[in-house]
Amino acid sequence: MPLADIRARIAAAEVAAGRAPGSVQLIAVSKLQPAERVRGVLGEGQRLFGENYVQEAAHKWPAWREAYPGTEVHMIGPLQTNKARQAVELFECIHTLDRPNLAERLARMAQARGVSPAMFVQVNTGAEPQKAGIMPEMADDFIAACKMMDLPLAGVMCIPPDDEDPTPHFALLRGIGARNGLAGLSMGMSSDFEIAVAQGATHIRVGSAIFGDRAPRPAA
Repeated sequence: MPLADIRARIAAAEVAAGRAPGSVQLIAVSKLQPAERVRGVLGEGQRLFGENYVQEAAHKWPAWREAYPGTEVHMIGPLQTNKARQAVELFECIHTLDRPNLAERLARMAQARGVSPAMFVQVNTGAEPQKAGIMPEMADDFIAACKMMDLPLAGVMCIPPDDEDPTPHFALLRGIGARNGLAGLSMGMSSDFEIAVAQGATHIRVGSAIFGDRAPRPAA
């Protein structure tokens, strides 16, 4: 689906939810997409992208940032602790802060560098064992600990279970953010972003609806 159509649907969802125009940021998820597709979306004026893999992002984005000023790239996939240093140097925002040892490492880097990407705490709203994210009942304490480390928290993020109505998950995330004073809500993807907008999303992550199906991930 063309980028213009996705933008139009976001705008319509904002109106339907009684929200201000432009209150939702579209993150175009470019992981594993062919270069020509990404360049096409850049050419249409999109400047906010999401990547899942540090090494892939490091390979392709430095040159595109130079060619398309104002481009931001956000980390939206699970972040391995041993990739944290590269991630903080590469991304403007990390949406997948989800465990104490990662928080501690990122905090040490922020102190040493004097600057840090913005961060979202990922919450595993479905308590799925195979999925990253802090459990909902632990989220308040984890957020408080992150604040004590002076990490620049922008909000909270979730990926609801594939086979469930996302609305309760988005509502749960909204409640966690609200009671912890975090305005950012990173939620909603290609199949459910209009529901997420209705539930207060500030950032939606749309990949296949913009770019089409992804290529297989290369073998490590």
